Amino acid sequence: MESKEQQELMFKLSMFEQQMQEIQQQLQAVEQGIAEMSSLSVGLDELVGSEGKEILAPVGRGIFIRTKLLSEKLTVDVGGKTFIKKSIPDTKKIIEDQIGKLEEVQKDLKEKLEKIGAEFQGMIMQAQGHVCEEGCECGKD
Repeated sequence: MESKEQQELMFKLSMFEQQMQEIQQQLQAVEQGIAEMSSLSVGLDELVGSEGKEILAPVGRGIFIRTKLLSEKLTVDVGGKTFIKKSIPDTKKIIEDQIGKLEEVQKDLKEKLEKIGAEFQGMIMQAQGHVCEEGCECGKD
């Protein structure tokens, strides 16, 4: 039968593992957002100089319509159901700012994941009765 200390340790390790999984899921979502925003920025580059040309515009999931580009001015949702006209370079700047914010979130999540991972590792070492010696690289001096 497991001791109370072992049960408590297993519970804590389980909580750390759950936190790490949640952060990894958040990281994946942020990385996907960065990839989508980067792809959008590249797509906008293809619109430069295309006024009057035919393009395929997405209507929905995997559905496109052939249309003529009447203007290089884009209608951009700036939040709060407010839409304004923006040039392609101005829109790309907005996208770059959003990518920058996502990269900050990504950095914070990675740091949090590393911290939790180190705590997790420390707890395992403590449970195993690990005692640091000179030259030990566990970081738990």
